[in-house]
Amino acid sequence: MDPFENPFAPGAGSRPPELAGREAVIGDAKIALRRSIERRSAQSQILLGLRGTGKTVLLNEIRESAQQAGHLTSFVEAPENKALAEQLYPHIRQTLRKLSTTEAAKHQALSAMRALRGFASAFKISWGDVELGVDPDPGTADSGDLELDLSDLFEAIGQAALKAERGWVLLIDEVQYLEDFELAAVIVAVHRMAQRNLPVMVFAGGLPQIAKLSGDAKSYAERLFIFPKIDALERNDASNALIKPLSSKGVDITPEALDIILDRTSGYPFFLQEWGHHAWNVSELSPIGVDDVNRATEHALRRLDNGFFKVRFERLTKAEVDYVHAMANLGRGPYGVSDVAIKLGKDQRALGPRRASIIKKGMIYSPSFGDVDFTVPLFDDFLRRTNRSAGARP
Repeated sequence: MDPFENPFAPGAGSRPPELAGREAVIGDAKIALRRSIERRSAQSQILLGLRGTGKTVLLNEIRESAQQAGHLTSFVEAPENKALAEQLYPHIRQTLRKLSTTEAAKHQALSAMRALRGFASAFKISWGDVELGVDPDPGTADSGDLELDLSDLFEAIGQAALKAERGWVLLIDEVQYLEDFELAAVIVAVHRMAQRNLPVMVFAGGLPQIAKLSGDAKSYAERLFIFPKIDALERNDASNALIKPLSSKGVDITPEALDIILDRTSGYPFFLQEWGHHAWNVSELSPIGVDDVNRATEHALRRLDNGFFKVRFERLTKAEVDYVHAMANLGRGPYGVSDVAIKLGKDQRALGPRRASIIKKGMIYSPSFGDVDFTVPLFDDFLRRTNRSAGARP
């Protein structure tokens, strides 16, 4: 069939043609956003899930909903090698410039600009040729303590947004890459917003361990945030994610072919898009059949092995590669850390630093005490299928 008409979107963070099975998450977010801008109590959210489950897509959907509800929005991806303060600065500056165009909010936006200037100085943020054009406000957001200063800055933005009859929503993707003190600072700032009843919310997406890390950072995090679990789709929703886009183009798929895709992808949204994309491209006529899906599987696995999986695999050192191979060779996860140690013939305690390094890189996580599992769905299949070692650093 014509590749130009292919309805599927397998790119990272690309919105699928049918956002199946996520209605409850989006609906809850919309209600919270409406309540926030009306100064009613509303909880911020951290979406938890493995890679490929569509957290970034959902954050973008929430961003659109926020804008429709009257909020200004800032979207950042937490980097592994850049401070949160530096990452936030240009987004906050842009937000305050927008708020300053509202006459009722000009004075408050100027005050917030002064706080931002102090914040930039305290954290040694270089803004190049960009000049705020205001002097700092001594004693506001300039202590160098991120918990105190980010809260001051959030409050200044919230007060300006309030005057403009707007709200502000900060969206943070890959939140697991924040340093512990940065995550704690965000939680404290959200707490201040709740106490002051200001229209500022945070929506974030991250790997499953973030719920525990949030609780470790601040014990009251579970009362400030809700933590929707973004998992593989139920079989009916996964079917709709394939059938509806095909139907919109007048194309059918046989039940047998559909079952193969659902089994191969385990219902993970990213993989559904990948298989759907290739099934469309290799098929000559409707309906898409078993032979088409088998050929599509070859294309999908080749592209995943040389892209999606390979990029993550090559971040591992040789010792870390040995660790994840030991996991995969045990079968399906979760895996007991003691079992992995036995597989490697090593003392469990001696493997602690290696395991912690792989967790920090976002490749594995601990779903429960004493267990580990992959953050990338089907990564164990990839390791068993390819038995790769080349490309890993010594």
